[in-house]
Amino acid sequence: MTSPATPRTVASAMAEAAVAWIETLDDEQRATGVWTWPGSKAADAERVLWFYTPTDHGGLTLHQQRPHQQRAAMRLLSTGLSEAGYVSAATIMGLENVLDRTEGFVAGFERDRGRDPAMYYLRVFGDPSSGAPWSWRFGGHHVSVNHLVMDGEAAAGSPCFLGADPMASPLLGGRELRPLGGVEDTARELLHALDAEQRSRAVLTDTAAPDIIGGNRVQPRPGDRLIPLPDLWRGHFAQELEDRMWAMHDGLEAQLGVTEADHAATELTAAPRGIAGADLGAGQKSILRALLDTYVGRMPPGLVERERARFEGDALDAVHFAWAGGVQRGDPHYYRLQGPRLLAEWDNTQRNVNHAHSVWRDPGHDFGLDLLGEHLVEHHLG
Repeated sequence: MTSPATPRTVASAMAEAAVAWIETLDDEQRATGVWTWPGSKAADAERVLWFYTPTDHGGLTLHQQRPHQQRAAMRLLSTGLSEAGYVSAATIMGLENVLDRTEGFVAGFERDRGRDPAMYYLRVFGDPSSGAPWSWRFGGHHVSVNHLVMDGEAAAGSPCFLGADPMASPLLGGRELRPLGGVEDTARELLHALDAEQRSRAVLTDTAAPDIIGGNRVQPRPGDRLIPLPDLWRGHFAQELEDRMWAMHDGLEAQLGVTEADHAATELTAAPRGIAGADLGAGQKSILRALLDTYVGRMPPGLVERERARFEGDALDAVHFAWAGGVQRGDPHYYRLQGPRLLAEWDNTQRNVNHAHSVWRDPGHDFGLDLLGEHLVEHHLG
């Protein structure tokens, strides 16, 4: 009988996969893909830098690797996700080929190929075999997976971002590919399960937010509002492309009809907005729990149990559900779940409501920043 997975066995699998990947790299690749454990402000800042746009995420891209190295990189990614999470991430990466066709197979973002299924970056921070803290980051367009290993355990696995463009694609036989369909549909099911009074508390505004409000901030805080599209990239582009991104951002806000009041309605707040789990009936709570699991369920066995346990029983009462935008499929919309150590966001507004973003955050615990602070005091300053 196989023993159940634990944070310690997950950390072991991550370390084994990371070491196996590192051993395949030559000196030049290693200089890009493997950084020493952060010990300076610059290195610390890089470790917690993350994106979801098709920008430089930092690290060694898949197309800079040989096939056996790519396999090893994907093996490491698989250790940090559930089977469903890994399948979703791999599908999202493949959608770059679909998006390339949609956009006419043109160059973009000052690269020969703007939509590139190999433009996914892996970087390891620290020595996975040393017993000291180490972390790894895998990211590219619409995928960002971050894990910290400390004291022999997989200690933190957020932020975890998954997006999809296109959100829905046709398949043969009249079927449809929707890798994040459950993340959208379960939320809409909960919205439609609310009565009129409950819905009035859940809906912040009838106008959808154009993107997730937390953006790619390291630490989302009360008062945060939407980050404009041109600011979601590493560095800046030539002025012509920069201007075009501003035009896209402004055009989407104009198309959605976003006003200052809408920005105020959807900004992040210390006290969660929306309707609390405590104010839901048993059936509605069941849907809320299922919705929450589309986020925490991205974690692999051994970690997902820990995350689910934080919301068991009455703890679900403190989780708030908030919605903005239309209520039917095809309407631009945004929603979030917020509660103690929880911020999960979703939007589907762009490309005629066929371009979705979703992220799971653990505010205060993202990147294991709280644990590392305690570790520093205990082992180095104590």
